[in-house]
Amino acid sequence: MNDREFLIGSGVFAASFIIYLSIGAPHFITGRLVMFFSIVLFSGILIYSTRKAQRGEDIFLRTIPGLKAVEEAVGRSTEMGKPVLFVPGISDMDQVETVAGVIVLGHVSKMTARYETPLNVPVSRAIVMKAAREACKESYLVEGRPEMFHEDMVHYVTDEQFAYAAGVNGIMVREKPAACVYMGKFYAESLILAETGNSIGAIQIAGTASQSQIPFFVTACDYTLIGEEFFAASAYLSDKPELVGAVKGQDMIKVIILILIFSGVILRMLFDLGYLNMNILELLTVR
Repeated sequence: MNDREFLIGSGVFAASFIIYLSIGAPHFITGRLVMFFSIVLFSGILIYSTRKAQRGEDIFLRTIPGLKAVEEAVGRSTEMGKPVLFVPGISDMDQVETVAGVIVLGHVSKMTARYETPLNVPVSRAIVMKAAREACKESYLVEGRPEMFHEDMVHYVTDEQFAYAAGVNGIMVREKPAACVYMGKFYAESLILAETGNSIGAIQIAGTASQSQIPFFVTACDYTLIGEEFFAASAYLSDKPELVGAVKGQDMIKVIILILIFSGVILRMLFDLGYLNMNILELLTVR
């Protein structure tokens, strides 16, 4: 969809809705008018931000220290002649965190290809293994080093949670990688992996949206991507207009929501004090 098609589509939608309202809006639940306009507004912001990114306009994304440290970690592994260990979590590709982790893996594998550094990616799901292999293969091809790629760098361990953790710990102890990167969906095995990596002196970078596991990564790792930073990382690294525009649009939506929250608190306070006759809660309540 180009800009002209977007504007025409928006105009047709607005005109149709105005006509619909003018004839009495049959079957329209007026009690959910606020939700309707919110969905339209937020969808428009996301589409506008995505189109802006696709046109090639400059969109600022804050620098994430953990991502900057990835190149440092790969460089350290190259200098020491040791491999880079990348763990994409223990969930399947139906989890958005696993998808984000595979995107980060593509960026890491580009650097290992560029610096000719060994890469080891143990996985616990067959579909994740296939997706990770394709991401690594594409990265090595883009860097002009297709001969360095071999399918064994991404290998299956087991589906069992703690058996997988034990297998990865064994790889750490035997190979002693200089850098360990954990990006994906983690559960109780997170601290086991991070403590083992810490014991061998590896520089560790983690990223997950699992709230219960973030404290363990913060404690045991050198850098941690917390929550939404992890999802922004995939957009930051891939530089795809769709992802960059979506991140920018979501930030704009969050600002609007914060403004609405503070405005609502002030309006409700004025209503309670008797300075305002309008009850903001009645307007915002979804019936």
